[in-house]
Amino acid sequence: MGTVTALYRYPVKSMLGEAVIAVAVTKRGFTGDRAYAVLDETGAVGSAKHPRKWGALLRCRSRVDESGVVQVVLPDGTALPVEDPDLDVRLSELLGRQVFVSAVVPEHGRLERAVPEYEGGVPEAVRETAAVDATGASITTGSVAPGTFFDFGRVHLVTTASLARMRTVHPGGDFDARRFRPNLVVNTDGEPGFPEDAWPGSRLRVGEALFRVVVPTPRCVMPALAHDELPADPGIMRAVAREHRVPVFDLGRLSCLGVYLDVLEAGAVRVGDTITVQEAA
Repeated sequence: MGTVTALYRYPVKSMLGEAVIAVAVTKRGFTGDRAYAVLDETGAVGSAKHPRKWGALLRCRSRVDESGVVQVVLPDGTALPVEDPDLDVRLSELLGRQVFVSAVVPEHGRLERAVPEYEGGVPEAVRETAAVDATGASITTGSVAPGTFFDFGRVHLVTTASLARMRTVHPGGDFDARRFRPNLVVNTDGEPGFPEDAWPGSRLRVGEALFRVVVPTPRCVMPALAHDELPADPGIMRAVAREHRVPVFDLGRLSCLGVYLDVLEAGAVRVGDTITVQEAA
């Protein structure tokens, strides 16, 4: 069906991540992915989905060094181990309030998301529950997936076909895969449009690992933000909302790009691995 063209992991939630050539996949997802998050004293889990409150995290990069220690590279280039107390001090200065890095998922951790103005950005029922917070942003509040720092799926896949389709819809936008923070970028050998729309319920064999495709990935405001050298572009998500709104569970038709996967069988995945789609059992 295609091949893996890129692999990414994000050791600290909502920071820039790292490209890898190979990765061990466990039932939890990519080894080292979202192992840590930045929390504040209110119980909020740091997510750039609320850009006014947490957007500065995207100016930091997280990576795993040769010894397996997670390092955070701050905007000034300083690299600190994730367990270094000085990192909490520096991140608190960056965000303008007391925060700390943790590997422990809080029992009642809150995940805040800014509500986009365009239709399809959030379920309408959720939009009705939005409230304006102290930053002046309209937000909704939910929770992370139980016991993890993931929003929902353990692994996120994006196809080159979908990115190519969106470039025709919004030619002025840079649909670099990194904006969408995937774990797997898959070259589907010239298939048009959004081939992954047909995959939910199917199984994907990728290298040694086996995944189940769960659901299309609803998109938030995050791809429109600046990522590393990629500038902010509000038109990115407005284009997705115009072009590709699909049913997601019982939440209505939402702006989607990519799919979420669960891990059925652990194993190594490498750039260049062949991908095959198996019908649902």
